[in-house]
Amino acid sequence: MDTRLVETKLAAARTRLILDKPFLGALVLRLPLVAADPKWCRTTATDARSLYYNPEYIEALRADEAQFVLAHEALHCALSHFARRAHRLRHRWDIACDYAINPLLVQEGLTPPPGSLVEPRFEGMTAEEIYPCLDDNADEQDTLDEHLYDHDDPGEGSRGGRGGPHPPQGTSGTGGGRAECEPDSQRGAAPQPPPLRASEREALSVQWRQRLAGAAQQAMQAGRLGGAMARMVDFLLQPQLPWRMLLARYMTALARDDYSYTRPSARRGGPAILPSLRSAQINLVVALDVSGSVSEQEMAEFLGEVDALKGQLRARITLHACDAELARDGPWCFEPWEAFVLPRRFQGGGGTRFTPLFQWADAQDMPPDLLLYFTDARGEFPGRPPAYPVIWLVKGRAGVPWGQRIALN
Repeated sequence: MDTRLVETKLAAARTRLILDKPFLGALVLRLPLVAADPKWCRTTATDARSLYYNPEYIEALRADEAQFVLAHEALHCALSHFARRAHRLRHRWDIACDYAINPLLVQEGLTPPPGSLVEPRFEGMTAEEIYPCLDDNADEQDTLDEHLYDHDDPGEGSRGGRGGPHPPQGTSGTGGGRAECEPDSQRGAAPQPPPLRASEREALSVQWRQRLAGAAQQAMQAGRLGGAMARMVDFLLQPQLPWRMLLARYMTALARDDYSYTRPSARRGGPAILPSLRSAQINLVVALDVSGSVSEQEMAEFLGEVDALKGQLRARITLHACDAELARDGPWCFEPWEAFVLPRRFQGGGGTRFTPLFQWADAQDMPPDLLLYFTDARGEFPGRPPAYPVIWLVKGRAGVPWGQRIALN
C-alpha cells in the first residue's frame, strides 16, 4: 500500500468539500488528519481534536465516499456530540449521533460508504430526539467510526464502532495519564488517544461552537448553506430553553417586591427598624403583529402565558394590535386581576411597521417598564432603540436590530 496515494486521496476529498460544500469543508479543515494504527482504528475516528484514519480503509473507499467520512467526523465535533451525552448510555448515544448526522450528509449529496447508519424516519431529528426512539436491538449495531472522546459505561463493555473491544489506551507505561499521540516508531501510526477530561471537553465544546458559527456565516454569505444544515445550526446556536421559560425569566426580573429599611413613622413606637416588604405595580405594553404572519392560535397561547405571569407580578397590561398602523379601536387595558385575552378576531393583511407602536409609547406620560412584541420580525423598525427594555418574541428566523430576541421554537 502506498501511503502517499492515501494522503493524496484525503487531500483531494478535503479540497472537493471546500469547493462544493464550503460549510462542511471549513469544518473538515479544523481537524488534522492522522494515520492511525489499524489494531485499534478499523475505519476512521475522532477525539474532537484530530481525525484518525486507517490507511487501508481509506484506500478501499471511492473518492465520494472519502468525502462522506471526512464530513462525518467533522460534524460529530461541530455538533458537540462529545459534550452532549449526559446520562445516556455511551454506545446507544453513539448510534443516535450517527443516525442524526448521516441523513444530513445524504441530503447534501454525499455518498455514504457501506455500513453507514441511515434511517429515513430520523431525518431532521437531533441525537437527543433519536436516542429514546432506539430499541434494544440498536445496541447490536455498529457505528461507522470510533468515537474516542468518552469513557465506557460501567458494565456496558468497551464496545465502539467497528473496532470491537479497545486495547489499553495510550502507550505502555503511561499509567492512565493523557498520552501524547506521537506516531508509533515501528508502524509509523498513532496510538489510540485516551478520552477527554471534563475540562478539555468543556473547552473544546466552546471552540467548536465558534467554528460552527464561523463556517455557517461564511457559507451563508456565499449562498451555499442548505436548509437542513441551517436548521441544525439554528438549533445549536440559539437558546435551547423554551420561550415560555425565557419570557418568565425576563418578566420576573422586573418584579419589584423588595425589603425596605426606611425609618417607620414615630407613632409606631419602638427603637428597632425592621425590614418591611414593599411592592409596586409594573406597566407592560404588549403588541401583536396582526399582518397575517402569526396565527390566532399562536397569539392566544402567547397571551395565555403572559396572563399566567402577570398575576404573579401584579402587572397592568396595555395591549396593542398593529400591522402597518395601530388598530383603531385599541389599546385595550387589563388590570392585574383581569383575564388577559384577545379582545376580538384580527384579520391579517397589509405590511408590517413597528414604528407606530413606539411612537405611541413615546407620547405617553410614563414609559412602559417592559414592551413585549409578538411578531415574525419582518417589517420596518425604528432607527434607534427606546430607553425602556424591549423583548421580541419572534416566529421564524428573522433577526432584530436591538432589544432581546426570543425564538418561538
